[in-house]
Amino acid sequence: MLEVRNLQVSYGAIEAVRGVSLIARPGQITALIGANGAGKSSLMRAISGVTPAKTGEILLDGKDISRMLPHERAQNGLAHAMEGRRIFHQHTVEENLITAWHFRKPKGNFKLALDKVYGNFPILAERSRAKAGTLSGGQQQMLILSMATLHAPRFVLLDEPSLGLAPIIVAQIFEFIKEYCAEGDRVVLLSEQMASLALKVANYGYVLKHGKVVFEGTRDELRSGASADLSSAYLGGGQ
Repeated sequence: MLEVRNLQVSYGAIEAVRGVSLIARPGQITALIGANGAGKSSLMRAISGVTPAKTGEILLDGKDISRMLPHERAQNGLAHAMEGRRIFHQHTVEENLITAWHFRKPKGNFKLALDKVYGNFPILAERSRAKAGTLSGGQQQMLILSMATLHAPRFVLLDEPSLGLAPIIVAQIFEFIKEYCAEGDRVVLLSEQMASLALKVANYGYVLKHGKVVFEGTRDELRSGASADLSSAYLGGGQ
């Protein structure tokens, strides 16, 4: 289980995350929903250690990782696929995967892990020798997800995985996320601006506005607009 307690993140005088608490449970996809600037990315970056938290606690299966460095959190089974398709554009698809493999202390068999990646996304096998910068946006997102999950981490943070992608590619990406979460009781925290997309796969969700949780509930509760406070400004429209 991933648990966040009263987390605060500031950039100078700007409070990006203001006392957020949440729980993401094994075998479930938990959604962070909110408009651009709601604090979703800052929250995820604080969980993975990329951005230091001002106060609060972050626990993985009860273990406090709040003071760990990012690579130490990764070694404890936490992976973070940040928004913006951050890959090595001048390296090939396979070189990117090799880099991801060696970022953590390698365990297991790289060839088996690579075969699994290519089984999940055959287009990456076809383009394994191509420079990553020449891939389409959807193919780059497939590569990023594969790099994040190459070691089969138990805890995965996915920040805006559907951003800028065609609906048919989004469907492939989200099907992979669902299947990944279902294997081995993994914990997935998914950030999305578009609630309609997130709630296709999420079991539970938290709605953020101005760095605070303004509503939380099951997929059905969020879909039905159980709170009068939920509006299109928070949840966005369909796609």
